[in-house]
Amino acid sequence: MTLHKNEPDNFENDDNIKSRPDEKIRGGIKFFRMKNWDNALIEFLSTDSSAFSGEEKIELSYYLGLCYMKLERYEEALSYLEQVVTANLDFLRVFQCRMTLAYIYVLTNRLKMAEYELKRLQDVGMESPMLYNTLAYSAWLQKQNKKAIELYEKSLEIDSNNATALNGLGYILADTGLDVMRALRLCRRAVDIKPQSPAYLDSLGWAYYKSGGFAESRIWLKSALERAPDEQVIIRHFKIAAGELM
Repeated sequence: MTLHKNEPDNFENDDNIKSRPDEKIRGGIKFFRMKNWDNALIEFLSTDSSAFSGEEKIELSYYLGLCYMKLERYEEALSYLEQVVTANLDFLRVFQCRMTLAYIYVLTNRLKMAEYELKRLQDVGMESPMLYNTLAYSAWLQKQNKKAIELYEKSLEIDSNNATALNGLGYILADTGLDVMRALRLCRRAVDIKPQSPAYLDSLGWAYYKSGGFAESRIWLKSALERAPDEQVIIRHFKIAAGELM
């Protein structure tokens, strides 16, 4: 299972970005909403913030942090997002930034730091599928399968149709052989929700393979490989299902 299989839900989408009266960074926000991260970053970095209020500077740091994250420049992203968390001016922004920090820590294999950020959110009652999915993925990376399963179950208790949790739990149950038939049901539901996801198609194909449905396995894994031909985990699964690897 690779990271894209359990990537936390999109937490910096337009619905989560508040409308702000600040005209000073409007150009950058326009590019940001267009998902044009490079030009958004250029606009934000060229902004003269010398006369900004404290809140305006934090707002700029927020967008800079998200741009750097989307561009996979994680150390710069951490620097700016930590400023937002430390300022603690906006509860929603702090939640978003702690989730983003945790996600970056998972990506960069700083799993204890990721857990610290997420548990801070738990402590103030900010439980959500996103939080439990990220904790579960962190646990899985540390080979704590039982803990990961429990956390994905908690995510599904909150949202029974959360595709990330369905896929993550299904993959673990299939890969470990703990409950292959349930794994198939979960992975099918994830694919029904996101039928174009190569990660979910791969999980379903792998669940079929682990259940002995080799012909079905190859169909789904081939579909996953067509959508993500460079993904090493999918390549390996397909070769195993095709009898090229043991």
